[in-house]
Amino acid sequence: MNVYFIGAGPGDPELITVKGQRLLREADVVIYAGSLVNPALLAFAKQGAAIYNSASMTLDEVIEVMEKAAKSNQTVARVHTGDPSIYGAIKEQMDKLDKLNITYEVIPGVSSFLATAAALKLEYTLPEVSQTVIITRLEGRTPVPEKEKLASLASHNASMCIFLSVHMLDNVTNELINGGYPADTPIAVVQKASWPEQKIIRGTLSDIAAKTKEQSIDRTAMIVVSRCLDSDYALSRLYAPEFGHMYRDAK
Repeated sequence: MNVYFIGAGPGDPELITVKGQRLLREADVVIYAGSLVNPALLAFAKQGAAIYNSASMTLDEVIEVMEKAAKSNQTVARVHTGDPSIYGAIKEQMDKLDKLNITYEVIPGVSSFLATAAALKLEYTLPEVSQTVIITRLEGRTPVPEKEKLASLASHNASMCIFLSVHMLDNVTNELINGGYPADTPIAVVQKASWPEQKIIRGTLSDIAAKTKEQSIDRTAMIVVSRCLDSDYALSRLYAPEFGHMYRDAK
């Protein structure tokens, strides 16, 4: 295998997977998403490894580095933040590698929406509150399909994790309210979940934008809107004494 796309996790260097860390240690070439990946992870790279920050590179420049390494029989660790399958822009890289007959593997990672839940001590799927989690973003320079506009998704009143949108939080809350969430729906903004400088702002759809502006948070933050943030809920049937299953008889 020549190239490994590695999910580096949300920021805490200990939240990279064991496999991801091992491959990072073994790589001859490391290309990391410098605008988001914690640079502390580079401490895992072996001495002498060539290290590239893709924040200042174009797609073709990234592929050129991979192709050169592959021709020299070197191993490349392409390090993405969180899990690379979510807003990771890896499909375009993999397609180019396919055309060049360069082999690759994807190593999953801990997404920031999961680290955000941990920071909030939140369960996204509380019984009788929400059993669905929507991962999305507000339309910006990257368009969003018409049926996936926030206002349309809001009609479900499901738990929603909104990436890459905190700098447009006023628009986010307007869309959510227009789509059907009540103005008193609880919402949280978590900046840099799992990093030492992690910040948590809690509020409702009606006041979260002002609270977030007061803290000067306008990037690297997850928005979570859900009744699971402060709601009564039914207990899980999994552990109910009267609920039997293949591992335990009903009592």
